[in-house]
Amino acid sequence: MAFELDVSAAAAEEDLGDVSANEEAVAELQAAILEKLRYNVGKRRAIATDRDWLMATAIALRDKIVERWQAGNEITYQKGQKRVYYLSLEFLIGRLLFDNLNNMQKLETMRGALAGLNVDLDKLRALEPDAALGNGGLGRLAACFMESMATLDIPAYGYGIRYDHGLFRQVMKNGWQQEYPEDWLSLGNPWEFHRPEVVYDIGFGGSIEVVPISEAAVRHVWHPAETIEAVAYDTPSVGWKGRRVNTLRLWSAHAADPLRLDAFNRGDHVDALADQVRAASISKVLYPSDATPAGQELRLRQEYFFVSASLQDLVRRHIRTFGHVATLADKTAIQLNDTHPAIAVAELMRILLDVHQMPWDDAWRITQGTFSYTNHTLLPEALEVWPVPLMERLLPRHMQIIYLINALHLGAVRRTFPNDERLLSAVSMIDESQGRRVRMSHLAFLGSHRVNGVSALHTDLMRQTVFHDLHTVFPDRIVNVTNGIAFRRWLHEANPRLTRLLVSAIGPNVLDNEEHLTELRGLATDVGFQKRFAASRYMNKLALAEVVRRELEIRVDPSALFDVQIKRMHEYKRQLLNILEAIALYNAIRARPMDDWVPRVKVFAGKAAASYHQAKLIIKLIHDVARVINSDPTVRDVLKIVFLPNYSVSLAEVIIPAADLSEQISTAGMEASGTGNMKFALNGALTIGTLDGANVEIKERVGDDNIFIFGLTADQVADRRHHHGVDSGDIIAGSPMLAEVLSSVESGVFSPDQPDRYQGLVNALRYHDYFMVCADFDDYFATQRRIAELWRRPEHWWKCAILNTANVGWFSSDRSIREYASEIWNVPVHAPG
Repeated sequence: MAFELDVSAAAAEEDLGDVSANEEAVAELQAAILEKLRYNVGKRRAIATDRDWLMATAIALRDKIVERWQAGNEITYQKGQKRVYYLSLEFLIGRLLFDNLNNMQKLETMRGALAGLNVDLDKLRALEPDAALGNGGLGRLAACFMESMATLDIPAYGYGIRYDHGLFRQVMKNGWQQEYPEDWLSLGNPWEFHRPEVVYDIGFGGSIEVVPISEAAVRHVWHPAETIEAVAYDTPSVGWKGRRVNTLRLWSAHAADPLRLDAFNRGDHVDALADQVRAASISKVLYPSDATPAGQELRLRQEYFFVSASLQDLVRRHIRTFGHVATLADKTAIQLNDTHPAIAVAELMRILLDVHQMPWDDAWRITQGTFSYTNHTLLPEALEVWPVPLMERLLPRHMQIIYLINALHLGAVRRTFPNDERLLSAVSMIDESQGRRVRMSHLAFLGSHRVNGVSALHTDLMRQTVFHDLHTVFPDRIVNVTNGIAFRRWLHEANPRLTRLLVSAIGPNVLDNEEHLTELRGLATDVGFQKRFAASRYMNKLALAEVVRRELEIRVDPSALFDVQIKRMHEYKRQLLNILEAIALYNAIRARPMDDWVPRVKVFAGKAAASYHQAKLIIKLIHDVARVINSDPTVRDVLKIVFLPNYSVSLAEVIIPAADLSEQISTAGMEASGTGNMKFALNGALTIGTLDGANVEIKERVGDDNIFIFGLTADQVADRRHHHGVDSGDIIAGSPMLAEVLSSVESGVFSPDQPDRYQGLVNALRYHDYFMVCADFDDYFATQRRIAELWRRPEHWWKCAILNTANVGWFSSDRSIREYASEIWNVPVHAPG
């Protein structure tokens, strides 16, 4: 690019941007760290390791947080405030040291305090493990929402599972993904508080006893065959400027009797621990494979385990505060984050009916008034269903309640829509089509007073597809709340260089209120500001290039266009389309090596589910293609392909600020929202994407000239599937470039050690291209060439980049939470700052 970057000015700005720490505050923090090192870690300064310093630093900061935490809880109790409970199987919170320092406004004070002790804060940051509590966007959204609820002064609890090993640690061996347990807890977690006194019994199996309590009424008593204990661990969730600190309460599973002493004394040492092993398996890993009946059962046990513990806990808290469960819906809002916690509807009914002896109608009114449900997907496989025999065996009382909810619901539908058997079958909670199965999404829908989608397009498609029939019966229940991201995490913390530039250009108010970002619009054509903006990006690209060199031993040019796709590996997200385009570009470069090609680095990262063979095969293809392209001397570093393993929040915090181009290329109509698209745009990356999920709303905000849209729309995808099927033979025949790419993949050009490795993959594209990779290929390739042309005109490129940052303030999770608060939860909010 013929565009002189003002890197020296960016570096100087970095120095000037540092706020000098108050000497008294520094000294106070130093003393606190040394005290924690001695009394909590049990080490002298002279022999302390970096890990010891990390623990002492975190605990010293945690003490400051606890003061705000306890004060906020006390106010909530005194005022009788309504609480929000966010139930999620994932909370992808990442590392907390810098997140908490930033939100507590103590980053520079801590840096100064540690520097005085000859300790490097950034080195400690790198030592902290990512909390292995999530997989992708669902868990990251939950973490952003927790931060925003605290920022907006909403009393809230997050409830989930304290996984010992999370999803898995991804290791690449010869391009194949290998899964290993995460060990994030092996050295302890300084942020959490173990609450051994907060423990609840969770039952499974057994029988139901019907006990008469009057001539006209009976009481149902569940006698579980197995009981497991849920033990609480609390982590403070800090809002901006420490205004409020909420609680993330995670449950760990333990056997009621950890050791069968009789078996142990008989010499059967393994069997003596069997109950503990079975119980502990519930909180061992996130998303155990459900490919076997045992795996299915473990998934259901996980979901009921954390739901039951959470509901018992919040009902206990409500009664302690307000005296009676009858007011639960007035003082409690429970948000179900996707379908995983849907069994909560039946569990709350069980608690109200069996434990508190409430009449059915009152219990159902309270349940519906308390719950709301967020749907995150239109993929049928993600809308959980459980075999009725499994449910009846594992949760017999809940199946009784589900049957009665369903009978009353179908009776009401039949009265409103008589003689419509198809509708009755569609809205029933029991799917009779492929063996009797419980539709958990229907249970969540019926038990909630509001059901929301997470982007405008997704919500419309919910009404038209997966919930079409329920929407017919309940036309006012579905609403939209478009997802958002925590700007404190994804701008202030992840990209401090850009943050300092923004503060110097438009003032510090931008830190408190995302709406101030619009003031950047006037600077979009200022060449001087463009150069400073570009220079901050270049510095971030240098940092990412160093990570690539260290992890992969590949050198990349930081002045090249960084083209990034980082997300969970799935066919609908179409990493395959991206790598096929890279092959086409490679072919073109080899055919015309003397052309003036725009240097490009394609960056991939993401995990495939352990049992998802096709996604793992695509990862292998990316590695095979990268090996060939990166070692071809004719390419001359014009094109590089890198796949960074073990994608995490911390890795995303390095990649996103360095990205020039954001790949949001899912099959239209299949991505509910996406939040990675928002993070990239906030940091000034341009988007190449389909009209899918929140891309539609990003396009509306940033303007058509500042985003690159290609491919079929959701309606066109549905139309092609309906009228033409999923055979792509005609498309391949009409695209010589695509035919050449597929031929090279199929024939083993990229897999000479196993020439037929990708024949099945290519055949799937030819004859069953459900995700429309072939249909969108030519348009995608042409759009990428338009992007390359824009890159050659830096004043235009950086104008577009600045306008992206300026116009995406609306996608803050603060805005999302304000909408939940006003439209769904009925709780007040207060402006941050």
